Amino acid sequence: MDSSIWVLPALPLAGAVVLLLAGRRSDAWGHLLGVLMALASFAFGLVLFFDMLGRATDERAMTETLFTWVPVGELQVDFGLQLDQLSMCFVLLITGVGTLIHIYSISYMADDPDRRRFFAYLNLFLAAMLLLVLADNYLGLYLGWEGVGLASYLLIGFWHERPSAAAAAKKAFIVNRVGDMGLAIAMMIMFATFGSVGFGEVFGGAGEAGEGTLTALGLMLLLAACGKSAQVPLQSWLGDAMEGPTPVSALIHAATMVTAGVYLITRSGPIFNLAPDAQLGVVIVGAVTLLFGAIIGCAKDDIKKALAASTMSQIGYMVLAAGLGPAGYAFAILHLITHGFFKAGLFLGAGSVMHGMNDETDMRRFGGLRTLMPVTFVTFGLGYLAIIGIPPFSGFFSKDKIIETAWAAGGVKGIILGTVAVLGAGITAFYMTRVMLLTFFGEKRWKPDTHPHESPSIMTMPMVVLALGSVFAGGLLVLGGSLQHWLEPVVGEHHGHLSVPVWVITVSTLAVVLVGVGIAYRQYAGRTVPTTAPDDVSSLTEAARADLYGDAFNEAAFMRPGQKLTTALGLADTKGVDGLVSGVAAAVSGLSTHVRRLQTGLVRSYALSMFAGAALLVAMMMVVRVW
Repeated sequence: MDSSIWVLPALPLAGAVVLLLAGRRSDAWGHLLGVLMALASFAFGLVLFFDMLGRATDERAMTETLFTWVPVGELQVDFGLQLDQLSMCFVLLITGVGTLIHIYSISYMADDPDRRRFFAYLNLFLAAMLLLVLADNYLGLYLGWEGVGLASYLLIGFWHERPSAAAAAKKAFIVNRVGDMGLAIAMMIMFATFGSVGFGEVFGGAGEAGEGTLTALGLMLLLAACGKSAQVPLQSWLGDAMEGPTPVSALIHAATMVTAGVYLITRSGPIFNLAPDAQLGVVIVGAVTLLFGAIIGCAKDDIKKALAASTMSQIGYMVLAAGLGPAGYAFAILHLITHGFFKAGLFLGAGSVMHGMNDETDMRRFGGLRTLMPVTFVTFGLGYLAIIGIPPFSGFFSKDKIIETAWAAGGVKGIILGTVAVLGAGITAFYMTRVMLLTFFGEKRWKPDTHPHESPSIMTMPMVVLALGSVFAGGLLVLGGSLQHWLEPVVGEHHGHLSVPVWVITVSTLAVVLVGVGIAYRQYAGRTVPTTAPDDVSSLTEAARADLYGDAFNEAAFMRPGQKLTTALGLADTKGVDGLVSGVAAAVSGLSTHVRRLQTGLVRSYALSMFAGAALLVAMMMVVRVW
């Protein structure tokens, strides 16, 4: 099986190539080919998974070198793939959830004339994401990283005829380029320090590198993770990305792409473990972002943007856990997997609601949909219970483990991180309860021409499967520490010790969650909900509606100074360098113009000049003789 890893990304890549080259000729069957390639990749991933289970723990990692990729002087990079316990988690999540979203998209995109192109882009995304998690070196990871960025750009801007979608795609592309520079610089540091960008060489030599070098390397990797995983300060693109079709939100911005940063940090654990300052930076980014996203989610009336803010917050939990080192790596991946189920289910549920509500996204114009869309209500409700952390749903196990690990950090650090994590859980319970109440409960607030109805079975079936994952995935993965033991050869052993009993933290967290639920119920279940948002709101609500002024900050801190710097450099170039060159040319031209006037072509002028010169010489000679 070691020589077959390449099949995993090759299958969806082949599907994308066929669909893009075949063009309109594949309109009738293109969506079926896209689903088949995703399903085949998932099936082959299962085969590799069971093969891995049958091996001894120290023999489970599989590697494969396809060809010599970059043979340039001292930089020798092979195009190699590596399938170990960590990448296997991502392979099954990417292909499994991806296949369900492909199936859902058959009906969701049925009326779109470019459905075939949409499935080509979905297949391209799967191939790039699989390459990202299967590469055995940072350059191969970077290739998948850029491929994911390209596919994201194409899918966010799929309806590019809409100015808002085109702008959102461009924004996501540009913001991600900032993070990508971090990864590119990190590879330069690796080559300068270790002479290689391979995982084995970099991790093996990390112990001999200076702490300053490792800190710089870790911070550049963190910058890359912030861009791809929409973490502060590169989070501004995620909400706008909801302009793409809803399956895009479920696949890229909930279950897979935004988790690439978590994968990068976890995979680079040997670097961060030796760079405590960089590790602290990861923790701070995760803690800030989990509150940042949660606060924004409280003020969004667009159901997809509320879920997008939630994604930002939940990824913050994962980044926080990954920043706690070996004590948190496994729990970051645990929450990543459970989040893949319940958040993809929530997004598909939102798409189902939109499908039955004439593409309306404003929750203030929903209400009372639970009886008309029972399957959507139940599946969305199970995802809701999972994300707010109600036992025994999957989010309870994964999020509580992160909260426990945060408290186990000890000292002031543990108190701050634990408090932030618990507070984030309470805010999550508030805004997700708000989403449930505004959408499925209360009076009907629909537009007159709206006729809500349940989605077809080809859409609800993937939602049911994801709902089952929302219920059972967390418990199964923590049973007997199964996921921790599975990942231990890659991420190291778990060492976390709580100074208080686990049940105290669990009960306290549940109490905070129930308080959040109660506040939302009191505010939205017992009062009439206006169909338009009120203008007389608090300054915090106003700020949350404006995404806590993330765009304004980026404009003031980076765009405007960048424009001024560019203008100054332009002036220096035009007035300085170009001015000097132009000045020399102008001086020569002016002198030539004056000299040219002496050449009149008239013999009498030349004779007069000669006479004047001779007279001048005679006069000078006479003066000299007199002296």
